[in-house]
Amino acid sequence: MKERILQVLNDLRDYALHKGLEITIYYHEEDSHLIRFANSAISLNTNEHLIRLEFTAHEGSKRASYGMITDLSSLDEMKKGIDAACDMVRYAMPLSYKPTVPVYPEPFIDESGYDEALAAMSSQEKLAFFNRVVEGLETDTLLSSGIISSGTNTLASVSTLAEHPWYVKTSDMQISIVLAHKTFKWEVQAEQSAQQKGDLDPRKMREELEFLLKHYQEDPSLQLPLGRYNIVFGSAAIADLLHFMELIGFNGGLMKRGFSFLKEEDFGKKKFSTHFTVEDDPERRETFPFHRDLFGMTRRRFPFVENGFFKGFYWMQDDADEFGARPTAHTVPHLSLCMAGGTTPVNTLEELSKLPHDTDLLYIPFLHYMNIVNPSNGIVTGSSRFGALLFRKDGSIAIPYNVRLTQSLLEIFGDGVEWISTGGIAYNTSQSYGARNPTSIVVPPFMQVNNLEISHSNPTF
Repeated sequence: MKERILQVLNDLRDYALHKGLEITIYYHEEDSHLIRFANSAISLNTNEHLIRLEFTAHEGSKRASYGMITDLSSLDEMKKGIDAACDMVRYAMPLSYKPTVPVYPEPFIDESGYDEALAAMSSQEKLAFFNRVVEGLETDTLLSSGIISSGTNTLASVSTLAEHPWYVKTSDMQISIVLAHKTFKWEVQAEQSAQQKGDLDPRKMREELEFLLKHYQEDPSLQLPLGRYNIVFGSAAIADLLHFMELIGFNGGLMKRGFSFLKEEDFGKKKFSTHFTVEDDPERRETFPFHRDLFGMTRRRFPFVENGFFKGFYWMQDDADEFGARPTAHTVPHLSLCMAGGTTPVNTLEELSKLPHDTDLLYIPFLHYMNIVNPSNGIVTGSSRFGALLFRKDGSIAIPYNVRLTQSLLEIFGDGVEWISTGGIAYNTSQSYGARNPTSIVVPPFMQVNNLEISHSNPTF
């Protein structure tokens, strides 16, 4: 299949060369599979195979793109897409800068992120995994739901400025399992990300659900008073917070447009906790990485924050062209964000429950309905959901109703950070909308931040 894809791209490039314009051809193919569970049954088992092509024509500072969904046998139809992009660029408004067109000095073929065993897993195997996690946990009032999303992603590109192609193929799986009480309306959840079949671990998911179920079924529920709390964030919450930080903190183009809480004068300054280090690391295979970006630049470890000190912005090629900056090999569908672990050996909920503490600790594993309130101040908002716990200082545990946080990322990752757990796990942040783009962020299992304010507190689940 790879050879056929590259041959089609080469044929399209030959056709584009006769147009007399600089043209880039971008290919995206996904083979996606989804099993959805609801009410302790399979509610959907489907798959789709899609091929997308995008043609971008350049004429000086003018640029126009045309996209289509097609198949590899429709070469004549694809050529019409090139014709359309060339027709459109004539009427495009000139940009204030001249965009760079990719020039690949050599072929780049990377299939290191593809695992045939994961990609070939049958529906029966996936169902067996789900059943191993929930076996014996379901009852007439405790129902399971969730998703198993898996697929193969193939990206390729070529331009009229060089004959060499760029080609990346990956495999991925995202698993989410929820147990919900029909009467009391609470839910607990466990998730897992996989780039290889060997990453799958049903035992770990089951242990997490068993711990949460024990306390949700046995411990009292309560509405938390508004105020400030010492909060322990779980891996899902940490990853989602970092996702927003990548967007409104580290993105050079958005900084220039006024949508970042970090500024150019912040370079080299301490802006966060000394416990906090985060970087883009394309060597972490569990992040579905790109070792070269879409302009052929080799991607290497790129620090954003080291021990609290801001180290710099990332620049996608188009933003660099517009603002006269130097591109940093970040023109990719997603980064490979990795947050460094700390020194506290707490890696499971059981270990967290036994951690000595002289104040109440509010555990928030997930943040739901997240959004940006004020990008220039780094303020985001989100509510707790799925498995929050209150570890009281007397050693007991209570089940808090959902609460809402509205805080600055500078405060969440600031000097209030008490400790960060050792180790790191890949939390899958993939979206199910648009073209498949498997994404995960490596984060520590837990992080405690002191004195964060709860702005809203629900009276029920």
